[in-house]
Amino acid sequence: MERYGSETEADEQETPLLHRGHEDKPQRAPACCSSRYGLALLSSFGFFVVYSLRVNLSVAMVDMLNNTHQSNANHSGSVCPAHANPPRPKHNHTASVYDWDSETQGWILGSFFYGYILTQIPGGYLAGRYGPKWLLGFGILGTVVFTLLTPVAADLGASYLIAVRVLEGIGEGVTFPAMYTMWAAWAPPLERSRLLTISYIGAQLGTVIALPLSGEICFYLDWTYVFYIFGAVGLVWFVLWAFLVFDSPNTHPRISERERRYITTSLKNELSTSARQIPWRAIGTSTPLWAIVVAHFSYNWTFYTLLTLLPTYMNDILGFSIQQNGMLSALPYLGCAVMAVLSGQFADYLRETCLYPTVVVRKSFSVVGMIGAAVFLVAAGYTGCDYTLAVSFLTISAALGGVSASGFNINHLDIAPSYAGILLGITNTFATIPGMVGPVIARELTKQNTLEEWQTVFYIAAAINLFGALFYTLLGRGTVQPWAVHTSYSHGD
Repeated sequence: MERYGSETEADEQETPLLHRGHEDKPQRAPACCSSRYGLALLSSFGFFVVYSLRVNLSVAMVDMLNNTHQSNANHSGSVCPAHANPPRPKHNHTASVYDWDSETQGWILGSFFYGYILTQIPGGYLAGRYGPKWLLGFGILGTVVFTLLTPVAADLGASYLIAVRVLEGIGEGVTFPAMYTMWAAWAPPLERSRLLTISYIGAQLGTVIALPLSGEICFYLDWTYVFYIFGAVGLVWFVLWAFLVFDSPNTHPRISERERRYITTSLKNELSTSARQIPWRAIGTSTPLWAIVVAHFSYNWTFYTLLTLLPTYMNDILGFSIQQNGMLSALPYLGCAVMAVLSGQFADYLRETCLYPTVVVRKSFSVVGMIGAAVFLVAAGYTGCDYTLAVSFLTISAALGGVSASGFNINHLDIAPSYAGILLGITNTFATIPGMVGPVIARELTKQNTLEEWQTVFYIAAAINLFGALFYTLLGRGTVQPWAVHTSYSHGD
């Protein structure tokens, strides 16, 4: 109880510590044309690539299956009446189709995460030791290469496609831990919500653009071009990243002296002076970290369930064609992207201008983002064939989920900026499990593709989300933890 009390007092004292007076406050460098906002935009492009490569299979899968490659005029396999759709061009649809059952589909959609989980913690460690720039760059480049090989792997068989997706996951697994490590050196504390939401908005935009664009590519060309086109975009990003990004302000040759001083001064009291000695025991027993772990796991259960299976739901239940499918599946993530950016601005406003403690802001945004998303997800299951209401509720659910981007999702940088990459690797390891098992469980529960089966899937996701929100509210913290700041004289503190 003494430990809990001391952390609570620290949170209550956070505001005066952050705002001691103008004499201790570093002079802010302009945001326009700055290196830190340039990094935010280019990393946003990187996460656009990451998520477009991750979700394009969800749409392509609808077109890769023999039982869906039929007359699109009747959609005889869907629960709800089909929606009118123009006839597909037939002259150039030469790609193979496959006879995969629902279980095989679940394994293919979930296989990415079996590789993704392997490189989370190693990614955080390697980024801290060797620098995040090239780790992140080559991680995404590897994913791009295997994406380009996806059509060949699918022709060879489902097991080869699963293997390629696992390898893609291994490459992408380092991206978030590496980026958190980079932001630990680049993001001034009072700009974290803004910079990180700009950076990670690319993930939502990747989903928003990749889903409808994949549908259009499948409609006018065939599913193989989904992987070739997005793979080419990934190659362009890698060239830009290689030439324009640097690990820290001190190694950037073109940053202004004013901005470099602003960033380093802002972070001087937060970053560890002995990052080589990682306090694994303290990290593993940190209650605030486990609060993030549970919240991250819970939120991702809903997020990954929709990410991998929403196109299937749109096709099998609501009766939308491949062309309509991608567009409508993207709407929830468009709402999520918009709310993530707005919440980031609002969160930093509350902390910097209104002087709200970080812990209050993080918990409030997490509760709204997770419980609100759960309520509307369950509601979507009871809309029947009212597709307007169904898509609206799914969009509201995902949009509210975007609010949590300024909640638990960046809390790693609040409690231990020096080890943010490692902490993100730990939480993302657990948060990847829903991506591995969620699609498999959901496809097992929806073998008959009835509305009642999908209601069960939505209830499970909502219950897990609710539990995560409550757990984080009870145990989350907003200040740098004692074990995260090491100095040569800290042993007596």
